[in-house]
Order: sequence, then structure tokens, then C-alpha cells
Amino acid sequence: MTALATSQASHAGDDQEASEAPRADCIADSAGGLTFDVTDPGEPGTEEVAHLLLLRRRDADSAEDDVRLPLTPSGDGRLRAALPSSVELAEGRWNAYAQVAGGEPRRLMPGVNDLRSLVDRAPSGSRGHVAVRIPYATKQGNLSVRSWRRAPHAETGEMEITGTAMTVQGRVYGTALTDAAYVEAVRRDEPDLALRVEITAEGPAFSFALRYGPLAENGAGPWDLWLRPAGESGPRVRLARLLDDVPDKKAIFTYPVVPCATAEHGTLEAGPYYTLDNDLSVRIREAGGKG
Repeated sequence: MTALATSQASHAGDDQEASEAPRADCIADSAGGLTFDVTDPGEPGTEEVAHLLLLRRRDADSAEDDVRLPLTPSGDGRLRAALPSSVELAEGRWNAYAQVAGGEPRRLMPGVNDLRSLVDRAPSGSRGHVAVRIPYATKQGNLSVRSWRRAPHAETGEMEITGTAMTVQGRVYGTALTDAAYVEAVRRDEPDLALRVEITAEGPAFSFALRYGPLAENGAGPWDLWLRPAGESGPRVRLARLLDDVPDKKAIFTYPVVPCATAEHGTLEAGPYYTLDNDLSVRIREAGGKG
């Protein structure tokens, strides 16, 4: 994917016309931090007034959940704010605003997003969690940040589809794989229905092969994939692909579907996909894309 890109508004912003909105260039670092360089959002005469960059999580219960970062002069008439990896940002989508003290927040427009450090990122996992923040342009042309914080985290890598099975490579962060480790596929609308899949592990790296047939025998419906690094007694870790520069993989990372013959449901189609949260799942559906 392109890691250095300029995002432009295709529609007017939520709060003001695009031509009037301040813009922000974003630079991501490999530790999970972000730097925002903002065109001065102030009005004439506000040079000595404090400026803030405000991040507001969608569907947040209250404004108390907002993250406020000071904007300070950085030269060329611009202001800079830093979101270090040490500042916790809950998982979700965060809308970005610029605010002059005492004024209303103004929605930020995206400028240049430099995400090169996110490509092939490999955090140490020593903190026990993985923090991911990816700035992106919304459909309305505004700046938002997609955030994940997983503790522990199971990152998926290469996938290979062979016949009616998929082979997945992965790596776990923030915990260790034991001899009891396995992957389980859980039927989303029947959480008590789970099928165990053996893994091959070497250090934090693991791989597994999942056959679609046992899933398809239960009829159409999605299955979510979880890693159990310590077996039944340990945590359940959602398999996901987060460590790159793509905030929404569902429409971009596509994989072939294959027919699966079943005794009770006839021939169904099966294939992996990433959800809206970039979690890995398997879709079983009727032939022709229904279900």
C-alpha cells in the first residue's frame, strides 16, 4: 500500500466548508505515536491565545473522554501537536479538531499522511500491549484517527488458500505461546459453538491450517478466529491485522471464496475476510454471495 499519500476532501466538511477548514499533516512513528502539523486555526489577534488539538471518540459517552493536546508554534505559520504512544487512546475512531481557547472546535481536514514507519512494523511487545494509530480521511473528507489497543495481540500475516482450507501465519505480542496453545473458530451467532484448530509454534510465531468443511456443516454464517496462547485456562486473543498503514481492510484485502459441499445445506461458499475492525473471520454463505 502507499504509505505516503495526500488526502483531499471530496465533500464539504461536517462543520464548515473545506476551503475554510484548517488542515493537518500527520507523521506516524513506529512506536505508535503521531505528530500533527496544523495550519494555524486561529483568527487575527489570537496569536497569544492557547490552541489545542482535540481528539473526540465517536459514540463517546461524554466530552470527558476527549483527548486534548497543546498546539505550539513550529515555524512556517503552523502549529504542532504530539500524541506519544504513552498516551492511551481507546480503541475506536477519533475525529480530529482544532480549537482556540474559548472557541468552538473546528473539524480538521487531512493534509499529507506520512505513514512509512507503519509498513512492516514489528513492535517488541514488551509493554504487554500493542498500540496502533492510523490517521485517515473520512468519506466526508475530514481527518480522523483509527486507534487500536490490544493486550495481548495476535497479528496475522500471510494467508494461503488451498482447496477448501486456509493456512495463516501469525505472531503473538504481549504474551507467550505454550504447548497448550491453539486457535478456535467461534460461530458469531452461536458463541458456544467453537471448533479447535491446532497450531505450529516457534517462539512468538505461529501458523495453522483451517478447513472450511466443519464450519460449512453448520450452515451459512460468519465465524470469528481467536488464539488461545495458554489453552483453555488463558486469555482469548482476537486474530487481527493491525500493524500496517491500512485503516480499513475489509474492502481492500479480498480473498477467493471456494465451494464447500455439505450433507445438510448443499453447496456453500467459504472464504476469509477482515471485519470493519480489521479482525480476521471466515464467511460461510450460500452460493452466489447470499447470506
